[in-house]
Amino acid sequence: MAREKIEDVVTKLGTPVAEQLGLELVDVEYKKEGADWVLRCFIDSPNGVGIDECQHYSMALEKILDEKDPIPGSYLLEVSSPGLERPLKKETDFERFKGQMVRIKLHKALNGQKKYVGELLGYEINDQQVIIKVDQDTIAVPYQDIAKANLVVDLFGIEGGKQRK
Repeated sequence: MAREKIEDVVTKLGTPVAEQLGLELVDVEYKKEGADWVLRCFIDSPNGVGIDECQHYSMALEKILDEKDPIPGSYLLEVSSPGLERPLKKETDFERFKGQMVRIKLHKALNGQKKYVGELLGYEINDQQVIIKVDQDTIAVPYQDIAKANLVVDLFGIEGGKQRK
Protein backbone atom coordinates (compact mmCIF):
# COMPACT_ATOMS: atom_id res chain seq x y z
CA MET A 1 0.00 0.00 0.00
CA ALA A 2 1.34 3.43 -0.94
CA ARG A 3 2.15 5.70 1.96
CA GLU A 4 -0.42 8.50 2.15
CA LYS A 5 0.62 12.03 2.98
CA ILE A 6 -0.27 13.01 6.53
CA GLU A 7 -2.28 15.99 5.21
CA ASP A 8 -4.42 13.61 3.12
CA VAL A 9 -5.00 11.22 6.03
CA VAL A 10 -5.96 14.06 8.37
CA THR A 11 -8.26 15.52 5.70
CA LYS A 12 -10.06 12.16 5.39
CA LEU A 13 -10.42 11.86 9.16
CA GLY A 14 -11.14 15.54 9.83
CA THR A 15 -13.72 16.29 7.14
CA PRO A 16 -16.55 14.23 8.71
CA VAL A 17 -15.70 15.73 12.12
CA ALA A 18 -16.06 19.23 10.67
CA GLU A 19 -19.31 18.36 8.92
CA GLN A 20 -20.81 16.98 12.16
CA LEU A 21 -20.10 20.36 13.76
CA GLY A 22 -21.57 22.31 10.83
CA LEU A 23 -18.11 23.37 9.66
CA GLU A 24 -15.94 22.93 6.59
CA LEU A 25 -12.35 21.69 6.72
CA VAL A 26 -10.70 24.08 4.28
CA ASP A 27 -7.05 23.01 4.45
CA VAL A 28 -4.54 20.93 6.40
CA GLU A 29 -0.81 21.61 6.76
CA TYR A 30 1.84 19.46 8.43
CA LYS A 31 5.18 21.25 8.78
CA LYS A 32 8.39 21.14 10.75
CA GLU A 33 8.85 24.45 12.58
CA GLY A 34 12.01 24.67 14.60
CA ALA A 35 12.21 21.55 16.73
CA ASP A 36 8.48 20.83 16.51
CA TRP A 37 6.09 19.33 13.97
CA VAL A 38 2.88 21.37 13.64
CA LEU A 39 -0.43 20.07 12.30
CA ARG A 40 -2.60 23.02 11.24
CA CYS A 41 -6.25 22.63 10.35
CA PHE A 42 -8.15 25.54 8.85
CA ILE A 43 -11.92 25.48 9.32
CA ASP A 44 -14.71 27.75 8.12
CA SER A 45 -18.48 28.10 7.99
CA PRO A 46 -20.86 30.42 6.14
CA ASN A 47 -21.02 32.55 9.31
CA GLY A 48 -17.26 32.43 9.92
CA VAL A 49 -15.56 30.77 12.87
CA GLY A 50 -14.43 31.96 16.26
CA ILE A 51 -12.52 30.56 19.19
CA ASP A 52 -15.42 28.35 20.31
CA GLU A 53 -15.71 26.60 16.92
CA CYS A 54 -11.94 26.12 16.77
CA GLN A 55 -11.90 24.66 20.27
CA HIS A 56 -14.80 22.27 19.59
CA TYR A 57 -13.23 21.09 16.35
CA SER A 58 -9.80 20.70 17.98
CA MET A 59 -11.21 18.55 20.80
CA ALA A 60 -13.24 16.35 18.42
CA LEU A 61 -10.36 15.90 15.96
CA GLU A 62 -7.88 15.22 18.75
CA LYS A 63 -10.06 12.33 19.94
CA ILE A 64 -10.09 10.75 16.44
CA LEU A 65 -6.35 11.31 15.94
CA ASP A 66 -5.62 9.69 19.31
CA GLU A 67 -7.77 6.68 18.36
CA LYS A 68 -6.39 6.18 14.84
CA ASP A 69 -2.82 7.40 15.60
CA PRO A 70 -1.95 8.20 11.94
CA ILE A 71 0.95 10.54 12.76
CA PRO A 72 4.24 9.12 14.02
CA GLY A 73 5.88 10.99 16.89
CA SER A 74 4.64 14.08 18.66
CA TYR A 75 3.20 17.21 17.07
CA LEU A 76 1.31 20.36 17.99
CA LEU A 77 -2.30 20.65 16.79
CA GLU A 78 -3.48 24.13 15.79
CA VAL A 79 -6.97 24.94 14.54
CA SER A 80 -7.90 28.31 13.09
CA SER A 81 -9.90 30.20 10.51
CA PRO A 82 -8.37 30.32 7.03
CA GLY A 83 -8.46 34.12 7.26
CA LEU A 84 -9.82 36.74 4.90
CA GLU A 85 -7.62 35.57 2.02
CA ARG A 86 -8.72 31.96 2.39
CA PRO A 87 -7.42 29.41 -0.10
CA LEU A 88 -9.76 28.07 -2.76
CA LYS A 89 -9.08 24.34 -2.98
CA LYS A 90 -12.21 22.62 -4.25
CA GLU A 91 -14.25 23.14 -7.41
CA THR A 92 -17.19 24.14 -5.20
CA ASP A 93 -15.11 26.98 -3.70
CA PHE A 94 -14.93 28.64 -7.12
CA GLU A 95 -18.71 28.65 -7.40
CA ARG A 96 -19.32 29.61 -3.76
CA PHE A 97 -17.14 32.73 -3.92
CA LYS A 98 -18.39 33.93 -7.30
CA GLY A 99 -18.22 37.72 -7.56
CA GLN A 100 -15.23 38.08 -5.25
CA MET A 101 -11.67 39.03 -6.14
CA VAL A 102 -9.22 36.12 -6.44
CA ARG A 103 -5.51 35.58 -6.99
CA ILE A 104 -4.59 32.52 -9.04
CA LYS A 105 -1.09 31.12 -9.59
CA LEU A 106 -0.63 28.51 -12.30
CA HIS A 107 1.75 25.58 -12.74
CA LYS A 108 2.34 26.66 -16.34
CA ALA A 109 1.78 29.90 -18.22
CA LEU A 110 -1.59 30.66 -19.83
CA ASN A 111 -1.57 33.48 -22.40
CA GLY A 112 2.03 34.19 -21.34
CA GLN A 113 1.17 34.61 -17.63
CA LYS A 114 1.38 32.41 -14.55
CA LYS A 115 -0.39 34.83 -12.15
CA TYR A 116 -3.83 36.39 -12.44
CA VAL A 117 -5.88 38.65 -10.20
CA GLY A 118 -9.49 39.28 -11.10
CA GLU A 119 -13.14 38.85 -10.33
CA LEU A 120 -14.24 35.24 -9.96
CA LEU A 121 -17.11 34.55 -12.35
CA GLY A 122 -17.52 30.88 -11.45
CA TYR A 123 -16.63 27.31 -12.34
CA GLU A 124 -17.63 25.43 -15.50
CA ILE A 125 -18.17 21.81 -14.47
CA ASN A 126 -18.19 20.29 -17.98
CA ASP A 127 -14.96 22.00 -19.07
CA GLN A 128 -13.37 21.94 -15.59
CA GLN A 129 -12.40 25.59 -15.87
CA VAL A 130 -12.36 28.49 -13.46
CA ILE A 131 -13.66 31.66 -15.11
CA ILE A 132 -12.26 35.04 -14.05
CA LYS A 133 -12.56 38.59 -15.32
CA VAL A 134 -9.29 40.51 -15.50
CA ASP A 135 -9.82 44.12 -16.53
CA GLN A 136 -12.23 43.71 -19.46
CA ASP A 137 -11.09 40.20 -20.45
CA THR A 138 -12.79 36.95 -19.46
CA ILE A 139 -10.26 34.16 -18.94
CA ALA A 140 -10.94 30.42 -18.63
CA VAL A 141 -8.31 28.80 -16.43
CA PRO A 142 -8.05 24.98 -16.52
CA TYR A 143 -8.67 23.77 -12.96
CA GLN A 144 -5.85 21.21 -13.13
CA ASP A 145 -3.33 23.97 -13.99
CA ILE A 146 -4.00 25.92 -10.77
CA ALA A 147 -1.10 25.71 -8.32
CA LYS A 148 -2.66 28.05 -5.76
CA ALA A 149 -5.79 30.19 -5.55
CA ASN A 150 -7.11 32.42 -2.81
CA LEU A 151 -9.50 35.25 -2.12
CA VAL A 152 -8.03 38.76 -2.21
CA VAL A 153 -8.78 41.35 0.43
CA ASP A 154 -9.44 44.53 -1.49
CA LEU A 155 -10.48 47.07 1.14
CA PHE A 156 -9.80 50.19 -0.90
CA GLY A 157 -10.27 49.08 -4.51
CA ILE A 158 -6.51 48.73 -4.86
CA GLU A 159 -4.78 45.52 -5.95
CA GLY A 160 -1.10 45.31 -6.70
CA GLY A 161 -0.71 49.07 -6.33
CA LYS A 162 -3.11 49.86 -9.17
CA GLN A 163 -6.45 51.58 -8.71
CA ARG A 164 -9.26 49.36 -10.01
CA LYS A 165 -12.12 50.90 -11.92
